[in-house]
Amino acid sequence: MYNGYLYRLIYVSYYSDNLIMAVITISRQLGSLGDEVAQKIADKLGYKLVTKQEIEKRIVSLGFPANKLSKFEEKKIGFFAGLTSLRDEYLNCLITAILEAASENNSVIVGRGSFIILKDIENHISARIIAEEKVRSEYLQKNENLSQKLSLKKIAESEIVQKSFHKGFFNFDVENPEMFDLLINSSKIDADSVADAVISLAKTFVTKEKEETGQKKIDELLLGQRLVDVLVFVYNLNIEFLRASLKDNKITLHGIADTQKTLDAALTIVEAELPGFEIINKMSVGQEV
Repeated sequence: MYNGYLYRLIYVSYYSDNLIMAVITISRQLGSLGDEVAQKIADKLGYKLVTKQEIEKRIVSLGFPANKLSKFEEKKIGFFAGLTSLRDEYLNCLITAILEAASENNSVIVGRGSFIILKDIENHISARIIAEEKVRSEYLQKNENLSQKLSLKKIAESEIVQKSFHKGFFNFDVENPEMFDLLINSSKIDADSVADAVISLAKTFVTKEKEETGQKKIDELLLGQRLVDVLVFVYNLNIEFLRASLKDNKITLHGIADTQKTLDAALTIVEAELPGFEIINKMSVGQEV
């Protein structure tokens, strides 16, 4: 009992000598130890781990129908083409869920395009974990009791649907390394070492100033996203590609309204919801119906 307590004190002391407030996102290939790495980072830093399941709970709590959630599992390219309205609702809820998790700070968020949603946040560290196909196949054979043939098939399918998810929602190729602060091949490295590498980068990169500016930007993005949710899902305004960005008491609205009446209603609602903000309207009106 006492040894366990002492261990915890040493453990906390070791990772508290350079305490950071950051948001860490983990993107990973199937079988690359990505989930294990995320858990270890959260444990070592005392951060909250936000898994896919946690994100889905948040999406449902925002009002997205639970029975339609399975439609937006990672699907093959082209699947979303006929689901425009529902797709937009899901994406808005997903963005809100990720921003809410990030606003709580000190979190490790796994997958679901979180590294893209948070790409401009100063205290955000994004890491992608990859591994050789042979290594990932052996991992699946051992941990999921699959044959070599089935493990390779599962890996191939997972790569297709992961690419489709990021391309369909964010128009981004997940294999493009440009948006990751750290790209690690775990083929010859254990999960502890990978986790330590991510933590080391976070401690080196994240400063007090970046914590403060990052938190402010998250708050602004979240407020803008919640405003979008109000306009589209509470007031049911027909505005495509609606986005709201906030900075220094200014709010800029982008989108295409179906009519001038809809656009005017949106501006009236924003003025009422956010008194004291300067509204910059960059919305346009599509074809009258």
